[in-house]
This record gives sequence, structure tokens and C-alpha cells, in this order.
Amino acid sequence: MDFEKVAKYSALHPKPAGLTLQYGTAGFRSKAEHLDHIMYRMGLLAVLRSKKTKSTIGVMVTASHNPEEDNGVKLVDPLGEMLISAWEEYATCLTNAEEQEIQNILTEICQKEAVNLHQDASIFIGRDTRPSSEKLSQSVIDGVSSLGGQYHDYGLVTTPQLHYMVCCQNTQEHYGKATVEGYYQKLSKAFGELTKQASSCGDDQRSLKIDCANGIGALKLKEMERYLPKKLLIHVYNDGIKEKLNHLCGADFVKVYQKPPLGLEIKPNERCCSFDGDADRIVYYYNDTAGHFHLLDGDKIATLISTFIKELLTKIGKTLEMAVVQTAYANGSSTRYLEETMKVLFSKAAEEKIRQLAKEEKDNQKREAAKMLENIIDLINQTVGDAISDMLVIEAILALKGLTVQQWDAIYEDLPNRQLKVKVADRRVIDTTAAETRAVTPPGLQEKIDELVKKYRLSRAFVRPSGTEDVVRVYAEADTQENADSLAHEVSLAVYRLAGGIGEPPQSMF
Repeated sequence: MDFEKVAKYSALHPKPAGLTLQYGTAGFRSKAEHLDHIMYRMGLLAVLRSKKTKSTIGVMVTASHNPEEDNGVKLVDPLGEMLISAWEEYATCLTNAEEQEIQNILTEICQKEAVNLHQDASIFIGRDTRPSSEKLSQSVIDGVSSLGGQYHDYGLVTTPQLHYMVCCQNTQEHYGKATVEGYYQKLSKAFGELTKQASSCGDDQRSLKIDCANGIGALKLKEMERYLPKKLLIHVYNDGIKEKLNHLCGADFVKVYQKPPLGLEIKPNERCCSFDGDADRIVYYYNDTAGHFHLLDGDKIATLISTFIKELLTKIGKTLEMAVVQTAYANGSSTRYLEETMKVLFSKAAEEKIRQLAKEEKDNQKREAAKMLENIIDLINQTVGDAISDMLVIEAILALKGLTVQQWDAIYEDLPNRQLKVKVADRRVIDTTAAETRAVTPPGLQEKIDELVKKYRLSRAFVRPSGTEDVVRVYAEADTQENADSLAHEVSLAVYRLAGGIGEPPQSMF
């Protein structure tokens, strides 16, 4: 390891005095001006991870749904997964190290992980559209280069696209071609095959308005449009030409405030969706004829897809077991609905069995159902959440079943709910158990939440630390929207008082 070169480059990317950050579920996130040294050091770590795994590793520069002035970085493991937890600890340790400690930490990682320094290293790099992203990507490249790693800079890509490319590369393109064009071709082919049998309907049923949060999703959707069948009419809003990334728009804004984004007018019963800034989250929504806003989030999306897959499995006549994996934060109504109809998960063995059926089944009807399942797997089998592929599978199912967005929404009725965020000095003060439904620390917080929940009918409330920033997320359900809003606000005040809230106390927004 050329420590002299590492130190020379490191001096160009100095660590701000007193800055401490922790690698979370989505990597590091902070104000962009604080991240230069982190990007350089994650370039170093990516090289060691590549040498350890003998695989290509991804580095994505993005802060997803955070404000435009923020940025972040995360590493992508060989099959497109998130970085394993042991290496998250290495990332935190390396990031917070002082200049003179870097050599020892790199040496210690190599010793603990038996890294062969003579092994070649390959890194794929991508970035979102934030003004700071290009410069920060260059800092990653400096880190990769200082340890002699090879890199391919994909430039502007969605987060799911970089995960896709890493997975393709490490499966010798069995998963697909490791190019943006290969991504477009794979998804559009699956969507086209799926919708061949969909009955034709009017333009209002084929049309979809998409809020792209003024982010990378707008650019990539416009590139992909020529690959898609003409029967899907997409209209892109918040494309980043005029407004700031994630400002009063995007999936997180729509989910939290439960209202349409700025810049998108909705006619009654018009189908709309929103991406987040790096296009790995999606929510659907519409306004009814009375002007009431209806949100169809991950619970409704999972229910639509899983029930359709179950219908296809029934047509095939094969007893393949399914399950839907939910967190405790899923809406209670969705959990009850799914418990009554199925367990829910897709194993790799079941996937391979379906692909074999699609090739060998003699019965036309069963073979067609198996082919539909195969195409759905190609759309939803991304290694991380993907707003574009999720959108395509949703649109395909709605077309095949002839469902309007209102009919989809009516599959079950969500309990009124509200999600809020509370800024705290250090999110690590919150520790949880029981699938993040019970707060172990700080003392007294869970007891206060239990006391508040008892005030409302059909109510639940949970808190958990964000995986990416110093905020605590609050989720509340109740029998009415007014009660859900009130419960969420009261819990957020308890978090502010007991968990080190900063800034002004949470104000009721509703």
C-alpha cells in the first residue's frame, strides 16, 4: 500500500475540525461542504472492499430526499446490496479519524479482513444532480486512484441504476447489461411483454403524471421514454429545470404532508406519482371528486403487487409459498388485509421454478401466467427500491386488471396516519427493540408514548432514529385523521423534550 501517495492526496481533502459522522443505512449525509474528506476516504474503503470481495464495488454520491444543499455517499456491495454492517463500522472509523491515524486504520482493516493488496480493485461511481455532486465524485476518484484502483464513472444516474450496474458486472451480465441502456432495455422489455394482453382503454386511464422531485429521475425518465410502449403516456413534472431539488415536492414531501407537490395540478381521480431525489422511492396519489387527497404508499403498492402474483400462481396451479415482508410501521389495515389473504415473500428457488415453468409448460394459459410472473420478477427484482421499476409494474398490473386508481385504493381502507420528523442533537440517543416499535432509551420516552396512545381509539405510535441524519422519525395511527395528527404531534413533543431536540419545539402543522 502506497501510504505516501495516500497521505499526499489526503492532505488535499482535509477533515473539518470537530466533525463526527456515523455511517447509517443510506451511508453518510450532511451539508455538502462537510463531505470532501469523507468522499476521499470512501474511495479508499471501496478499494479495500473490492480487493476483499474480488468484485466490483459501487460508490453513489447522493442524499436522496434531503435538501439540495446536503449531499451524501454510500457504498454498494457486489450483488447490489447495501454495505455489510461490519464494513459500516470501518467506514465510520475511517471517516472520523484524524489525518495521522489513517495509515493505521487502513492497515488494521486489511489485517482483520485478510485483504490481499495485490488483488485488482474495480469501482463503479455514480452521482445525482446536486450542484455539489460532480466535485464530490472527483474526491471519490482521488481516493480510488491513490490506492491504485480502477474506476468507471457513470456520471448522472439514479441510485437504483448504479446498484443494477454493480450487480450486472459481478454476475458476468447474467442479471443484465452493465449499462444505463441495458437497464432501460431490461425494464422496458418486461413492461412491454406484460402489457401485451392489456385491453385498450382511453387516454385518461393510460396517462400518468410524475413528480420527479426536481431530481435525477426526470432526466432518466426522459431518456427511457423512447424505449417504452406508446400506450403508456407519462407526463414529467418538477424536472429540475427551474426549481430546487426536493423543495416542496417529491415522495417524502407528499408522504409526510399528505398533499400534492408544488408544480403539479391534479384533476379529480387523475393518477399521479412522486419519486424522491435519487429515484429509489415512489408514492402514488389522487384527489377524489370532493377534493380529498388520497395517498397510496408502499403498503398499497405491496398489496397490489402481491395479490396479483398470488392470482397468477393460482392460474399456474403450482403450490409455491408466498410471503409479504412488512415492518411494524406498515399501516395496520394493510397488515390485517394481508394476514387474511396470504403470507408474503419470494424465495430465489421459487423465482427459478417460475422461469422454468415459463419455458416448459405445455398448457397455454399456465405458460402465459408463468411468463407474466417472469416479467414481473424482472421489474421488481431490483436489489434496492427503484421508483422507475416500481412505477412500471404498478402501471402494468393496473392495465392488466383494468383497475382505476380509485379501485386500487379501495382494496382496503388505510387507518388515518401521520409521519413527522424531530431534529435532535444526536439520533443515537434513541435505541429501539421489538422491530423498532419500543424505545429502550432515553428513559421515560416509551412510557410517555404508551400514555399518549391510550388517549385515542385504534391508535399506535412508534419512534425510531433516522439511518442517515440526526432526526427521529415519528409514526402515529388512530381512528380519525385529526386524532392521528394530534397523537403524532404529542409524541414529537415528547421526543423533543426527552431525546435532546434542537431548534424550536415541534409546531402542529394541521
